[in-house]
Amino acid sequence: MALLVLLFLVVPIVELYVIIQVGQEIGALNTIGLLLVISVLGAWLAKREGTGVWRRLNQQVSTGKVPGAELIDAFLILLAGALLLTPGFVSDVLAIFLLIPPTRALVRRVLRRRFIGKVEVFRGAASPSRPPDIDLP
Repeated sequence: MALLVLLFLVVPIVELYVIIQVGQEIGALNTIGLLLVISVLGAWLAKREGTGVWRRLNQQVSTGKVPGAELIDAFLILLAGALLLTPGFVSDVLAIFLLIPPTRALVRRVLRRRFIGKVEVFRGAASPSRPPDIDLP
């Protein structure tokens, strides 16, 4: 419940505050222009990174490996895309950080440490004794 309050109340207030502060410093039209430039840059970067992850995901699947890191990257790129849709500088900066490969790798490692051992792997009848090959750096 506290997370939802944070997401729906605090985050928009922070975003509005930052937009107003930036607008007072550089002007309203420049602020809108900067938000548009960041959005276009973010959309281009999301498409580029998403295409690369899609290619690596297909390569892992075609070699018979479970694409663990690629799936996490795809989720993080999707999250970055959603953050880019939210108007504001804070969410856009967070989205850009998720789209840059080195920072995304850092977030992936943190997520992996947090959730390792909490995910159950379903083993079908085809391979009851052999666990899947998961390629996570």
